[in-house]
Parts: sequence; structure tokens; C-alpha cells
Amino acid sequence: VQLQASGGGLVQAGGSLRLSCAVSVDTRSTFRIIAIGWYRQAQGKERELVASISRGGSTNYADSVKGRFTISRDNAKNTVYLQMNSLKREGTAVYYCNADGEFPWGVAGTLPYEYWGQGTLVTVSS
Repeated sequence: VQLQASGGGLVQAGGSLRLSCAVSVDTRSTFRIIAIGWYRQAQGKERELVASISRGGSTNYADSVKGRFTISRDNAKNTVYLQMNSLKREGTAVYYCNADGEFPWGVAGTLPYEYWGQGTLVTVSS
């Protein structure tokens, strides 16, 4: 599984950006994606979940971005997007996309696993 994040950049507070996460899965892979998430890590802080979208289409957002950020996907393009509006300075961080899923394990079990993309930097200026 490969995750390619893009779309970061410099934006003024109150502005918008759209991040893209291109997901590619080897056809021979047995990995089953359960959800794709966007995380961010600001300098000196821990990585935190921003938003996620499940295999079934359910979405989940951090309280700090609800009403401003929207996660969506284009199945035909194997891409997950994060539309970020009304950006705040505290949104400055490296944004990573994550594929949370599982491998089949044993007779009927599963092995949880996750993949990370390389990150894209978002800088929000005042």
C-alpha cells in the first residue's frame, strides 16, 4: 500500500486548501482498508487525528475542525481529499494520510496494520 499526500502549502488565516491522498494497493495484497484518515503533527506536539472516512463512507472529525474541514473520497481515482476552510494559525502542521486496515491471519483471524504517507506541510500565516 502506498499513500501519496499532496496539496500542502502556505495560506493566510481564513483561507482554504485541499489536500489529496492518492492510495495505491498492489493487486496481490491481501490488505483490507477499513478507513483512511488525515492526521497532523505540529512542531513539538503529538500527531493527532483530523478526520477519517471509513470503508462504508462514515466520517469522523476532530472537534477542532468540525464545520470547517470536510473529508471525501473519489473511488474512481482512489483518492481521499481533505477540504480545509477557514484555516487557523494553529492548523500549521505536517498533514499525513493513513490507511488503517487488516491482513487476514490464520484460519479466520485478522492482523491489524496501518500505513502512512510521507506528509505534506501546511503553513497558515496571520
